[in-house]
Amino acid sequence: QVQLVESGGGLVQAGGSLRLSCAASARTFSTYSMGWFRQAPGLEREFVSAIRWGEGSTYYADYADSVKGRFTISRDNAKNTVYLQMNSLKPEDTAVYLCAADPWGGSAWSSPSQYLYWGQGTQVTVSS
Repeated sequence: QVQLVESGGGLVQAGGSLRLSCAASARTFSTYSMGWFRQAPGLEREFVSAIRWGEGSTYYADYADSVKGRFTISRDNAKNTVYLQMNSLKPEDTAVYLCAADPWGGSAWSSPSQYLYWGQGTQVTVSS
């Protein structure tokens, strides 16, 4: 069983920045694909970003169109942690942000069903 613990959420004004962290208990964390999703009240869980092991023994990052150019995903395998740097935040970014782990490195990295383990989430609120 892998545990994921998010931190770093909070209240920020539009145009501000936050950095989310997700600490994982996985022993083989470096091989996991890691994703960030968000969910606003009354809406479905939405893909934000993922970082996955790929061809050429390197990591690849993917982003939803709505956050591309503003958010950056990264990971520190020595700390078993994945980060989401969020800049130029907008009120529509307000949601609970959840970290997810995929131990199999599947291809459907933008689909919640691809991920086996989930954190409890951290609230991000962007005021206008």
